[in-house]
Amino acid sequence: MKKNKRLELALSYTFKDESLLERALSHRSVGSKNNERLEFLGDSLLNLIIAEALFHKFPKAKEGDLTRLRASLVKGETLADVALEFNLGDYLLLGEGELKSGGFRRASILADAVEALIGAIYLESGMDICRERVCAWFDSRLMMTSVEDVSKDSKTRLQEYLQKLKRPLPIYTVVETLGDSHCAEFIVECSVGSRYAKTKAKANSKRAAEKMAAKDMLIQLSGSKTF
Repeated sequence: MKKNKRLELALSYTFKDESLLERALSHRSVGSKNNERLEFLGDSLLNLIIAEALFHKFPKAKEGDLTRLRASLVKGETLADVALEFNLGDYLLLGEGELKSGGFRRASILADAVEALIGAIYLESGMDICRERVCAWFDSRLMMTSVEDVSKDSKTRLQEYLQKLKRPLPIYTVVETLGDSHCAEFIVECSVGSRYAKTKAKANSKRAAEKMAAKDMLIQLSGSKTF
């Protein structure tokens, strides 16, 4: 099995050129053959693809609303969340210093790698395949996005959703803390009642993990009117 086969399965994309994938996963700390140029390209592609998706999803939205929606979807925090869903940190190529400092968990490095992967897929397979992959990766986020909620994070949106239905508010519990104190990861559980499965998320801060667990709970409850 190729060393990055599991990652390719998570991405639902198989690279023909393994060196291109390796470049996309290489942080600048490894040397001159790094992913910064691919990241530059992927950033522009991501903004275009998400802008196009939002343009079609919200035909009556004003420019300002579309700009804010796009910003919420392409920001580093969102990209880091996407990277965590792929377990991307397990595949990053980092220099010794970044490895020791837990760079494979750092949100900015994870976000940059996602953009680099987008750039790499575009170079290898063109715009249509690149658009298809990005839209698939962001599908649940695009589904949950609304003009009204653009300024609200997932915890706020989940709370308001439950309040609207006059249901108990979500409960967040730290179920496990991993790693050393300087690079700890937190596993947080979100529960909203016995009828629905609890959601869990892992991040390098409690708040980030709570937001990810809340987002997963919103996806689980999407379209449901009873608890």
